[in-house]
Amino acid sequence: MMKSKSKLLLSFIIIALFSCERKTVWDVREFGAIDDNKTINTEAIQSAIDACNEAGGGTVTLDGETFISGTLLLKSNVTLNVTENTVLLGSINPNDYPVVDPFIDATGQFRGQCFIGAIDVENVAITGKGTINGQGEMFTPKNVKETIKKLGIEIIKPDFSNLIAKDNKYVNNNIRYSNRPFLVRMVRSKNVKLKDIHLRQPAAWTLHFFQCNNFEVDGVDIHSHANRNNDAIDIDSSTNGVIKNVTIDSGDDAICFKSTSPKPSSDVEVYDCKLKSHWGAIKFGTESMGDFKNITIRDCFIHDTRGGGIKILSVDGANIDNVLIENITMENVEMPIFIRLGERGLTYRGVPKKPVGSINNVTIKNIKATVSSLDKLRLKPTTGFFFTGTPNHKIGRITFENIDVTLPGGGTDDDGKIEVPENETQYPEFIHLGATPAYGVYARHVEQLETNNVVFHLNTEDKRQETVLIDVNK
Repeated sequence: MMKSKSKLLLSFIIIALFSCERKTVWDVREFGAIDDNKTINTEAIQSAIDACNEAGGGTVTLDGETFISGTLLLKSNVTLNVTENTVLLGSINPNDYPVVDPFIDATGQFRGQCFIGAIDVENVAITGKGTINGQGEMFTPKNVKETIKKLGIEIIKPDFSNLIAKDNKYVNNNIRYSNRPFLVRMVRSKNVKLKDIHLRQPAAWTLHFFQCNNFEVDGVDIHSHANRNNDAIDIDSSTNGVIKNVTIDSGDDAICFKSTSPKPSSDVEVYDCKLKSHWGAIKFGTESMGDFKNITIRDCFIHDTRGGGIKILSVDGANIDNVLIENITMENVEMPIFIRLGERGLTYRGVPKKPVGSINNVTIKNIKATVSSLDKLRLKPTTGFFFTGTPNHKIGRITFENIDVTLPGGGTDDDGKIEVPENETQYPEFIHLGATPAYGVYARHVEQLETNNVVFHLNTEDKRQETVLIDVNK
């Protein structure tokens, strides 16, 4: 009898222990999500995220075929896991993307919508070998008009007049509502991780970190060619980050350091990445109010890139300091390295204009680059390195070591007489400044330029000088 009572008591204890075990995985289908490629699952998936957060955190799993959704906001201590062969697909209804932390970018476009967001949270992640696809091709002006007509809706437009800079210098002074959601936005969050996920076809930027601290991107694969401004990764006023083992094919900048606020982007390491871009592979700016400091980029392969391999730009007041770029191979790029200190002075998010910034202590070494053939260049003839400050604001110390660049040549005697305009307040792009009188290095307004073992090769004759220095080391 005693043995029977003991066994019964033990059974109750075991049942109680299991019933008290904390749940760690939330399946979105338990909240009504359907992976049929037609049901809008925003409410169901968000309910799973909220429940996971309220229970203390864990993993929200999407496992199946294709789940369609609008904006989803991650909460603290939640991992969103999209399993292999599962697709989280963005809705084509513009009204399914409410505005989140709005701002106006350097091109004058109102931003704030996103597919996946995280605002003022901590300990969040996006993982799994599945795919998050924004269907960005459906957000061209033509397709949006067709969609709203088909759905019988009107677009809900926010008022963004209070975000416009008083003395704006937006591109073409054309301030407009873009109605194109980012794919993933992490805003004022800490301890953020993306691992192994496939990010596809946003309507604008792909992955945006704004004022985040302690972030990591590892093994992520990005393909972003569905629309305009298809940046891959934007590190915006964010600190203490690692980007590694990433593969990118983007229509705009691949890895871009920005600062659309006075806060810095600093203490970031990028390595072992494979980058392809239709604009710039590694870029600092153009939005550049906050400083860029203590940044290392190493052991990366850049290929088939039209707008430049490495661009370092301060035009809105950023102080760029202690940047190391090393062990980079470039194949079929337009201009390997472009550095520009300018005086555009654009402001963002209603903050006052900053004084002109600086560029100092930049080291670039162990670079092997092959420039695209003449027929693929937008700027003809091109130049290997193009550095320019302004007459009143010089670039500081720049060091180049162990550089090997092969160029197509093609410069004429007349090209050797080119005078490059200053254009201090213009949008900082080498195609706007035009060709230079040098095929190797054109440097102007630089306080300290140090070079060691820099070699240029020409595939065809170029009648320009290899190096032209104006107001350098003086």
